[in-house]
Amino acid sequence: MKKIIVVVALAFGSLTTFAQDAETSVEEVATEAAATQDEFSEMAVAELPEAVTAAVAKNYPTATIDKAYVNEAQQFKLEVSLEDGTSGTLYADAEGNWIEL
Repeated sequence: MKKIIVVVALAFGSLTTFAQDAETSVEEVATEAAATQDEFSEMAVAELPEAVTAAVAKNYPTATIDKAYVNEAQQFKLEVSLEDGTSGTLYADAEGNWIEL
């Protein structure tokens, strides 16, 4: 009887250990994803590649680029506002192609 109790206790302890490891790895993945998205550094709007500014002008003719950011992969985060008062965030690569992050 003592052996059964010991085996049950060890099995329960092992399951608890695996559950904690899974939670930690989920948290780590979420933290890494957030860090990737937040690794943009602010830059001057005048320094944006011509392809990016041309893409904004073509697709959003009433938009004004308020702020621009760049990451290590040369992806650009653009905070834009429209004449009607709405604003939003756009992401583009150096060639002016729209991307989703």
